[in-house]
Amino acid sequence: MKLGNRDIKAFAVAPFQKQHYVAALGMFRTYKHPLDAYARYLFGIGRYPITVTLDTPIGDIELMLYTPHDILTVNEIFCRQDYKAKPNDKVIVDFGSNIGISAAYFLSRTLQSYAYLYEPFPQNITRLKSNLRRFEGRYCLSEVAVGLGNGPVEFGYEETGRYGGVGLKTGAYISVECLDSNEALKQVLAKNERISILKIDIETLEKHVTGRIPVETLSRIDKIYVESRFTVNPLEKTHSYRQYGSVAQFSIKS
Repeated sequence: MKLGNRDIKAFAVAPFQKQHYVAALGMFRTYKHPLDAYARYLFGIGRYPITVTLDTPIGDIELMLYTPHDILTVNEIFCRQDYKAKPNDKVIVDFGSNIGISAAYFLSRTLQSYAYLYEPFPQNITRLKSNLRRFEGRYCLSEVAVGLGNGPVEFGYEETGRYGGVGLKTGAYISVECLDSNEALKQVLAKNERISILKIDIETLEKHVTGRIPVETLSRIDKIYVESRFTVNPLEKTHSYRQYGSVAQFSIKS
């Protein structure tokens, strides 16, 4: 059963989940027009594409959203703070950058941050570049998928662009280049002493990519955010762990 375009089950469990209260407060603090954002978020209504204006630590920024799924992403990242970043988080690695919403969040925490972005889907890449226009010079975009090896792979996608992934069975597929996740991290660490935040949202491969990071690499990554649920901490040698909704948050042990 649905309420508007949202599953009514989501409404039923929301009062018992802390992150939804964080998101509700964050929407009032973040959106230039919070009531419109609430209506779009709660009921899935409104026309798209739409430009939203967000209040950030470096001033107002604008993002173009193309589907109701994109407003969910803004709320998860900017309002619910699934990938919480601080001003001293300077080096960001974003596996699965989609249309640039997560990158815009990371780059708007401070003017001194720099992001390494990875996104293979052509539609998303065009939209990402448009959304990150004001951040040109502060990010490096690799137009590749991130996975378990190098070379061409089958990439499943759907019309929103939000849920594509390597090996994902969607009914629509393209061939894209894939970069080994550990090689990507090695390349970034060759240029930087540490990685402040590693975000992994690559549909179906999150756990595989997380579990294969070498310990010596992990020791140079402060925070890791993974769009997946874990029953045990796969990084217990180096990082503490907590589950925040659908996001596993790992922090390096002191």
